[in-house]
Amino acid sequence: MFPVICRRARAGWLAILAFALVPLTLAQQPEQKQEIPDAPSTVHPPQPFPNAAPESKPAPPNQTPPGEANPENAPAPAAEAPPPRPPMNITTVPEGGATPGQGGATDDLYKIVTNVNQVLVPVMVKDGSGRLVNGLLPRDFSVYEDGKKQKLNFFTTDPFALSAAVIVDTGLPDVALEKVKQTFPALEGAFSQFDEVSIYTYSSAVSKVSDFSAAGKQLTATLNELKTVSGRNNGPPVTGGPLGPQGPTVNNVPIDPSTPRVITPPKESHVLNDAILAAAVDLSRRDRTRRKVIFIISDGRESRSIASYSDTLKVLLSYNIMVYGVAVESSAAPIYGRLQRLHLPKLGYSDILPKYASATGGEVFNGFSRQAIESTYAQLIGDARNQYTLGYVTRATPSSAHREIEVKVARPDLTVVAKEGYYPVGLAR
Repeated sequence: MFPVICRRARAGWLAILAFALVPLTLAQQPEQKQEIPDAPSTVHPPQPFPNAAPESKPAPPNQTPPGEANPENAPAPAAEAPPPRPPMNITTVPEGGATPGQGGATDDLYKIVTNVNQVLVPVMVKDGSGRLVNGLLPRDFSVYEDGKKQKLNFFTTDPFALSAAVIVDTGLPDVALEKVKQTFPALEGAFSQFDEVSIYTYSSAVSKVSDFSAAGKQLTATLNELKTVSGRNNGPPVTGGPLGPQGPTVNNVPIDPSTPRVITPPKESHVLNDAILAAAVDLSRRDRTRRKVIFIISDGRESRSIASYSDTLKVLLSYNIMVYGVAVESSAAPIYGRLQRLHLPKLGYSDILPKYASATGGEVFNGFSRQAIESTYAQLIGDARNQYTLGYVTRATPSSAHREIEVKVARPDLTVVAKEGYYPVGLAR
């Protein structure tokens, strides 16, 4: 009886002890199973870790199963290299062989179209008093090339900046040249700060005193330098006596008998054509957006130039260069500007300057006194700057053929001054 009771009592105590140990066993187990990566395998290659791994709590010590590697001690895998870029498909074609792409409507907004045969015609319109007439419209003008009316595609009344070549005749009598030199401050003041000016002189030869530069201190210095130049002798040429070209004499007998006696005056040269040609060649290289003009202060005489009038005029008309003149000394007579053809034996031509001005759309003003010369500067430069500019496209191709131009206005009481034609060799390309 007693042993049976003891066995039952022991079994009850064991059951109670088992229930008491269950909570302790559950407390020792982790709340969540850790994600521990497997050790590298020869069958499955190792997978790279993600770039940004989520933060996880470190595994408790001694939780790594035996026989498996500890990830804390394993070397970190190398970063995966980016894949190589695909090769570029580059195809080389001969120059000009590519087919142009089809641009959209937006691309057309940025295209610049250049007319290769654009002709520009500066035009002055004056009333009966010689004053410029403003306010005319494109419909008031008619332009004819070789007798055929042209359709205008350009019209403006805006003033132009000038590229001006100033030519001073130093072969004038000394009294006349001194009068001209006193007007240099007025000449300088007639130009604006946007103009560029070059200075030339001529008598028996042409000399370029200064290259193109903005009107300012350099122009002032150049004109001051010209004030030291003297003109030719005012009196008749010396052909004999102690001061003659044959040398010293005693009782009108040369000291050196071998010296030839000079009884004729030396021939004078006034190379006006050469001076205009030199200035025109330099002007042809200036910017096409400027108005190109030549201002000549001279008595207009021409003799013994290498360049002819026709050759010089061709250069002027090819590059749209206008000639303006200030007639001084004896050529300042009012009738001078209306001369057509006059050739004085042994004195050369005296009508060259107005012919140049008439053919190129310029003017010649007379300046006998100092005040007249000074007022002429401002009027000439103002007329050259403020003109109507007409433009049209011609079918003429670059060649040496002359094209005649005639400009008409609707009002018969007005006078039109424009160039008489052009040569297509200077067309914009």
